[in-house]
Amino acid sequence: MRRLALLLGLLALHQTHCFEFVVEGEWETETAIRGDDITVKSYKVESRITSRFSHTTVKSSVVNSGPNAQSIGFNVQIPKRAFITNFTMNVNGITFVGSVKEKTVARNLYAQARARGKAAGLVRANSQDMETFKTEVHVPPGSKIEFELHYQEMMQRKLGFYEHSLYLQPGRLVPQFQVDVYIYEPSGIASVETPNTLGEHFSGMAKLTSSKDKAHVVFKPSLQQQRKCENCTTSAIDGVFTVKYDVLRDSNAGELHVSDGHFVHFFAPANLSPLPKNIVFVIDVSGSMWGVKMKQTVEAMQTILDDLTMDDYFSIVDFNHNVRCWSEELVPGSTIQVAEAKKYIQNIKPNGGTNINEALMRAVQMLVKASNQGMIDPRSVSMIMLVSDGDPTVGEIKLSAIQKNLKKVMREEFSLFSLGIGFDVDYDFLERIAMENRGVAQRIYTSHDASDQIRRFYSQVSSPLLRKITVQFPEDSVSDVTQNHFDKYFSGSELVVAGKVLPSDSTTLNSFTTASADRLDLSLQTEADYLELDAALAQQQHAFTGFARQMWAYITVNQLLAERSLAPTAGQKRKITQRILTLAVEHQFVTPLTALLVESEEAKERLLADSPKDPKQGCCAGGSGMAALGGRTPVQMVHSIPPWVQMTTPAPPSHAERPLPDHITIVENDPHFIVHLPKNNMDICFNIDSEPGHILNLVSDPGAGVVVNGQLVGSKRVGVEDKEKVNTYFGTVSVFYQPDGIRVSVSTDRIDLTDGRNNHSFTWGATADITQDRVKLSIVKDSKVMVTVDDKITVMVLLHRVWKKHPTHVDFLGLYIPNNNQYSSQAHGLIGQFGQEPEVRVFNLHQGADPLKKEATMEVKGTKLVVTRGWQKDYRRDNKRGSDVFCWFIHNSGKGFIDGHYTNYIVPRLDSFLPLPL
Repeated sequence: MRRLALLLGLLALHQTHCFEFVVEGEWETETAIRGDDITVKSYKVESRITSRFSHTTVKSSVVNSGPNAQSIGFNVQIPKRAFITNFTMNVNGITFVGSVKEKTVARNLYAQARARGKAAGLVRANSQDMETFKTEVHVPPGSKIEFELHYQEMMQRKLGFYEHSLYLQPGRLVPQFQVDVYIYEPSGIASVETPNTLGEHFSGMAKLTSSKDKAHVVFKPSLQQQRKCENCTTSAIDGVFTVKYDVLRDSNAGELHVSDGHFVHFFAPANLSPLPKNIVFVIDVSGSMWGVKMKQTVEAMQTILDDLTMDDYFSIVDFNHNVRCWSEELVPGSTIQVAEAKKYIQNIKPNGGTNINEALMRAVQMLVKASNQGMIDPRSVSMIMLVSDGDPTVGEIKLSAIQKNLKKVMREEFSLFSLGIGFDVDYDFLERIAMENRGVAQRIYTSHDASDQIRRFYSQVSSPLLRKITVQFPEDSVSDVTQNHFDKYFSGSELVVAGKVLPSDSTTLNSFTTASADRLDLSLQTEADYLELDAALAQQQHAFTGFARQMWAYITVNQLLAERSLAPTAGQKRKITQRILTLAVEHQFVTPLTALLVESEEAKERLLADSPKDPKQGCCAGGSGMAALGGRTPVQMVHSIPPWVQMTTPAPPSHAERPLPDHITIVENDPHFIVHLPKNNMDICFNIDSEPGHILNLVSDPGAGVVVNGQLVGSKRVGVEDKEKVNTYFGTVSVFYQPDGIRVSVSTDRIDLTDGRNNHSFTWGATADITQDRVKLSIVKDSKVMVTVDDKITVMVLLHRVWKKHPTHVDFLGLYIPNNNQYSSQAHGLIGQFGQEPEVRVFNLHQGADPLKKEATMEVKGTKLVVTRGWQKDYRRDNKRGSDVFCWFIHNSGKGFIDGHYTNYIVPRLDSFLPLPL
């Protein structure tokens, strides 16, 4: 547990009440409030989480109720990812206020106080994910002290959830004990829960209220409920209080939040098929791994190997002073191969030294060989997972040389993930080689759950969904953008890009995201109004209104700290250091380069909050910025800035779509077909009066390998006894391209792209371009979908939304198909058959039964039909009112105009071709 402590000194007398701050020795307990005969009047924690950014305040009011002067300690454990932003304290009416300053400036100011005979000290410890802020004050009897600590952090999404943890350890019974967590997510809250992490004693005591976009969790045990037992005088509150939640996501394009002159883009797509993996496990089996470390590593590997699929390729390299390979080549993750690998690992007996350099070289060579031999799918993800507990002792032992050797041989498409077990390993070195090679590192703590820690880390990187992700913005619309290029995106995580919004005449900001998925190339677009979120925040009592500004600074500082640790020269390191200092002071973050100076109103008494370094760090040139974070993991998975990233914001991609001609074949409403005959310059209309659930074939072209089908949905019935005709509409339209096995299924809820092995799902909530093989899919947000097959056949589907509470109407789809589609001579279907335009003659125009509609005789295919002059709607330009298309209407479901009867066009599945020529 790394402790952020106050360097404390003896303070001057204040009238007849004297008090002093002391740091002599270690505390025997790690409770929040320390001291004998101490009355804790209140202990309150409040977190305000807005758009995944939290501001937490810890307040405590304490009285020395004993007869003698004594030391009172204040101890708060906070997440390692958090930045302390302020600490204030009131002792017998004297207020101490904190301010963040450059560390040297703060130390100099503090030294002035120290020079007058005041003492100072510093303490530290280590833990998995917490650090400790600690201060202690010596006060006379009857003294009242109020402590208040503030810290901020960005929520990290892992395995599909954000987890907010508050360490509660008051150490005694508290009359006013309360925890409040307020969550406001503008996009909406998908789920929120408070797992009982404090034990059965407090089961059901956390109260949760939530609405669409807000949640409030309150934990307020009474004095009696806090007792360990009915008559106990000790508190049962001792542990981490956790709130887990996730947000609603309208689309895979992400969410764009604009507030206070800043923006934050959240990208966490789902419903995409995982990319195949090529993974080499490099396991340290030196003598220091003997016992519990090896046992827990083997336990974790059993589960990890079971996760592999036939699409994945893997091997195992184990090393001590020698290097061995379970298999010299990558093998598929079949049941047989996995079973053999598990047996191999179970039989490992740790001994000898540590030859990390040769082991990593062998792993890279294995991936290079597989790539050169064409075994690796170019769209797959290749990675090395290193598990080690110590520094090299055999072969190349100079850490900087190993770092250079690895960087020289690693290809751009390979990633390295490093797991450091315990504190004998130089974690800074493991973090450096991971960051330089498109991965991340994590320390594994040698406790009873070490195997779970390894498994959890692997779970976070075991399901890659996207590669080469870039988030872009229109030129001159933003500045100071954080990292916007990412090597990989893993399922259940989230990529975040932030920046400043430049003044503009526009009222909206657009973002464009490009990425590669399994067989897919994606281009996604979303937008946000400049003023909408600020207006909403102004109405929220418990929202954190400055979240966007602070989140941008938080991400930027963390990325700069990572960049500083990799700086190859002292000059570059100094430049980065200055940028960090400027931001940290401006945004009041206590970082490894800044300190919190706490001083009285007259600035006569001062305290200093400093950040100690983590043990076992500082191997190589470029400084130890990341190590100074005490093992602080990067803000995001793949979110630290590696050297190959160029921080640029290129022009957004073009979302050009193939224009449709003015005259086109249309299917709208109930469903009304409007078939345009270009040679005759004539539009023919007919209805199809079928049943809900029926699938109608629209285009069946076995020559081109294309089939277009539509499934009907019915209108709502007013009542059970309703005998009236149910109107039908297209609720789903499917385009199937047989040569590539790709089907695009468009419904009123979502758009699915399936290739027989994988299914990728998209919503109507964002504009997107998707390309897979010879099929192109373009989605225009809440409007239309364009499917283009082999650059020859285009189908446009228009979305019609209706009032959800309408008694009868339902959402439905319109269909627009150009006549210049390049069908083969085998094309048929309700629309496809008119690729070969029939001869049509209209004559004998006369007054009909309806005085507003003329009637005539139509001769087509040797048959004479009575037709009525009418009009239908084209909704391409106006989705509400539409424009009129005048046509000759054919009665009886197109009988005589279409080949055969309309029932001949009913097919069993959405990918069915017509069985026989009609």
